[in-house]
Amino acid sequence: MQPLPHCPKCSSEFTWQEGEQLNCPECGHEWPASANATAEEEGLVVRDANGNLLADGDSVTVVKDLKVKGSSTPLKIGTKVKSIRLVEGDHNIDCKIDGFGPMKLKSEFVKKN
Repeated sequence: MQPLPHCPKCSSEFTWQEGEQLNCPECGHEWPASANATAEEEGLVVRDANGNLLADGDSVTVVKDLKVKGSSTPLKIGTKVKSIRLVEGDHNIDCKIDGFGPMKLKSEFVKKN
């Protein structure tokens, strides 16, 4: 028996099959079992500093002090960012940070909470 694939949305290993559908108990995502679609085939794949797959709406934490262009104070390590949005490009996370406002971050400088 072949093991079930991980969830393409949140990378959870706890997937289960019901008829022709695969289901994820962690994020509620459903996808067809016959499609064998991986996260790479679905489009935008963004991973954090630890290699975890990021998705829209995730919360992340900054892993190093970052200089902010136009601000005299840096973005400190440990700053929590809620409700990220993934975008194409070099800075692939679009978010709002309390005390800084709207900002774009690189995924290599954050970790998933």
